[in-house]
Amino acid sequence: MNQPRKICIVTGTRAEWGLLSPIARQLSARPDVRLQIVATNMHLDPRYGMTVNEIVADGFTVDERVPIQPLGDSEADRARAMSLCGLGMVDAFERLEPDMIVILGDRYEMLAVASVATVMRIPVVHIAGGEITRGAIDDAIRHAITKMAALHLTSTDEYRNRVISMGENPSRVITTGAIGVYNAMNEPLMTLAELEASLGFELGDNTLLVTMHPTTMDPTDTRVHIEQLLKALDTAARDCRILFTYPNNDARGAIIIDMINDYAGRHPSRVHVVPSLGKVRYLSALRYVLAVVGNSSSGIVEVPSMKIPTVDIGNRQAGRLAADSVIHCGTDSNEISRALALALSERWQEKAKATVNPYYRNDTLSRIVNAITSTSLESLRNKQFYDQP
Repeated sequence: MNQPRKICIVTGTRAEWGLLSPIARQLSARPDVRLQIVATNMHLDPRYGMTVNEIVADGFTVDERVPIQPLGDSEADRARAMSLCGLGMVDAFERLEPDMIVILGDRYEMLAVASVATVMRIPVVHIAGGEITRGAIDDAIRHAITKMAALHLTSTDEYRNRVISMGENPSRVITTGAIGVYNAMNEPLMTLAELEASLGFELGDNTLLVTMHPTTMDPTDTRVHIEQLLKALDTAARDCRILFTYPNNDARGAIIIDMINDYAGRHPSRVHVVPSLGKVRYLSALRYVLAVVGNSSSGIVEVPSMKIPTVDIGNRQAGRLAADSVIHCGTDSNEISRALALALSERWQEKAKATVNPYYRNDTLSRIVNAITSTSLESLRNKQFYDQP
């Protein structure tokens, strides 16, 4: 009898685990799979809610924990954290002996994970490759992971073609749709009363959900970007309630946290800050807010399926395929204010309700799980560059 395939999911952030958890649940239910989970980075940081506990609360065992908390808020601190991640993953993979590693996206710690797996000859499955985000170092990291991965699960055919153009075998590049959109359409959500009780904040019918991450390729002072956003919220959205979530822990993220907490302290009646909503609360919030504001990939990928507008600020997501409901704007307060006014207008609210999301497929989860479990391990171990005819 064949031994179960040891499939190791590595996760570093709460948003990433929210995407991966349905995949983990399906894999754990299969008799031919032995699921392993490694948690690292933000999951193990109390400042971001110690979200490893959410993985455990979901009913999973965390097989290895690799702490890599940066000591400071600089790019050099992130590079040091990557080194710690690499060392920790070597030990974790030696103990677990996985048959394959599953990672998602473009975080800096995942570059360390993919590098270690490649040297240790463990095939890497990469979810959400082939995308473009010109305003962040994530763009280069994503493409670097593509070259180390042996199986690619892309969100759209456009992204699939880009991965193939990088020398990847078409038979190992599969369009699945975006798992975040699948989750948004299938996850049981909270009622408004349940959500408000959980948050300790009333959303009402006029709330904006705001998430701003550092723009790692932009030399402009992060404080300036956040000041401009807050100024716009005070003008174009002064009658709205604001629900902020923390940024990720890229360099200069601590600056954003300090500024939004200070802003909330000055506007306690209409502004609330939550370090981490988690998957269910986040998707539930999308059901009840008027629009999503900021520069998160979720505003581009998942939010259009919830039939509300997105105000995408700056160039962090520049180059990513976007639905018609997404409004792109610069970082100046006047541009943000105009975009907010448009998003809140009756015309754009109605437009969002009719938007078709290019990231949606109704069989995303099954396509991902089938590819991970059925692809020959030997074929993945012997990856070669594919020259297009």
